[in-house]
Amino acid sequence: MTAKTTVKPTARLIEVFSAIQGEGLNVGTRQIFVRFALCDLRCHFCDSAHTWNAPSTCKIERTPGLRDFEVHSNPVPLPILLEWVERQNLPSLHDSISLTGGEPLLHAPFLALFLPQVRDITNLPIYLETGGHRPEQLAIILPYLDSVGMDFKLPSVSGESYWQEHAECLKLCHDSHLNVFIKIIVSQTTDPTELERAALLVAAVSPEIPVFLQPVTPLADSEKLTAKSILAPSPDQVLKWQALMKKFVPHVRVVPQTHKMLNQL
Repeated sequence: MTAKTTVKPTARLIEVFSAIQGEGLNVGTRQIFVRFALCDLRCHFCDSAHTWNAPSTCKIERTPGLRDFEVHSNPVPLPILLEWVERQNLPSLHDSISLTGGEPLLHAPFLALFLPQVRDITNLPIYLETGGHRPEQLAIILPYLDSVGMDFKLPSVSGESYWQEHAECLKLCHDSHLNVFIKIIVSQTTDPTELERAALLVAAVSPEIPVFLQPVTPLADSEKLTAKSILAPSPDQVLKWQALMKKFVPHVRVVPQTHKMLNQL
């Protein structure tokens, strides 16, 4: 008779650090960022392409905000990650924990174990940043979340198309009474008909859900992993697109990536 082996939960990480949130509804707040490796999308505008695959090591900040990183091997056991997050959680410093990536929902089974424990340890709200294209995995961790920032992928900008999945994820969040908002990356190539479709999708779930239009931040040549050139939209384009979407949803804001202006990368 062979003895059963217990598989310990682990996650592949990119980094754990403390910084100011630069995007969406939580912009300007201080968060503990847990950045997960792996993404199943290949958005043309991605500024985190280094998260597409899982590296052999990850970086862990020793002191919140000082970028004094330690290097550790992947994958990371759950108890170790709890220790790292607890070390970041200085009294009265952080507003929430940000689960980012990559695509955190690729780690849903791990998160279902990790999130209730990290909430008990830190007493901080849990915020998920997601591409909003994996409703089955989202459903697994919904009970442990407080807020969700969901990217709508416009085919004309990202090269990806997940309209049905976006609708399912948004409805799951709304029905669970989570604080949810939509982020849409826009560039010079944005198709306005896709923005109208996105607005109608949001309005069908709840017109009160906030939408953030985020002009793409052009990548330096050395950072590009695709041959497609992504250029920021003109001010006239952004004004027209905001007015278009506001015909269907009232809360449409234009907010660039403020963390890059603050050099909080």
